[in-house]
Amino acid sequence: MSSTLRRRGLLAGSLALTAAMTLGACGANDDAASSSDSAASGGAGGKHTVKTAMGDVEVPDAPKRVVVLDTAELDSAITLGVKPVGATHTGTESGFLNYLPKDRLEGITDVGEMMTPNLEAIAALEPDLILTSKIRHGDKYAELKKIAPTVMTETTGEPWKENFRTHADALGKKAEAAKAVAAYEAHAGKVTEALGGKEKAAATEVNVVRFVEGADIRIYGKKNYISTILADVGLGRPAITDKAKDGFSYDVSPEKIDLADAEAVFHSTYGDPEKAKQKQTLDSALWKSMKAVENDKVFAVDDELWIQGIGYTAASRILDELEANLTK
Repeated sequence: MSSTLRRRGLLAGSLALTAAMTLGACGANDDAASSSDSAASGGAGGKHTVKTAMGDVEVPDAPKRVVVLDTAELDSAITLGVKPVGATHTGTESGFLNYLPKDRLEGITDVGEMMTPNLEAIAALEPDLILTSKIRHGDKYAELKKIAPTVMTETTGEPWKENFRTHADALGKKAEAAKAVAAYEAHAGKVTEALGGKEKAAATEVNVVRFVEGADIRIYGKKNYISTILADVGLGRPAITDKAKDGFSYDVSPEKIDLADAEAVFHSTYGDPEKAKQKQTLDSALWKSMKAVENDKVFAVDDELWIQGIGYTAASRILDELEANLTK
């Protein structure tokens, strides 16, 4: 496939999701952008019940002042055309995730670090809906629900598609969600075809490696966010992924990094590269002897996009990068 055709394929995939999201948000973007309007306008159309990890929760039909407490919830809101009035940040220097459109983030109040949100700052925003997960903030549920109706999914990561449906239900954006899902599925199918079809994609074994400050190196298994995207494209996975603890990751020291070898390897870094042992590993003879390195099939990727984002906006960008790199 020529580079021109690849570029056209990438553009088409991106435009497909963008168009669907734009159509889905049509007529709702003004509401989304005005999520900082007075709380009195929120939910004027009534209320509905959402099934959550903490039981049934009654929420406004059209919430106007939404606070999100994790990255997946932020991606969901932005994907659905909703600008939260408040959001937490992760431990990254960039604050809110850097792959999200800056104009969609302007005006959002930072309510603290993701694991330790500032409840007073949240309350001061007078939200009419809070989105998060039990695994992150289950211990704060009693306090959060006193501030506003709080919709929690059970966990994050692998069940991101199910969680997105819950977020969409809470936000009153089911129709927009259906369009975003359809656009993503079509995009994934186009990437599979760009790789030569289902059989060729399945024969291409891919690993994702994450260097983490203060922890061992992670070789991602098959039960996490990024692996669901690889599966949607139909890519193969090496046998080492079956050894991942709880399906999530198989953790190794730099001295065992060769276990991460595959036809193609994508790697990201969380935290300080030196403390995450990224540099010492990438400079090692063991790393350089891997077939993926020798064949120039190793790709450094953005951790915020590939690992932390956990949503459809991130997924579309990841699909573009998979196609661009694996068709070189």
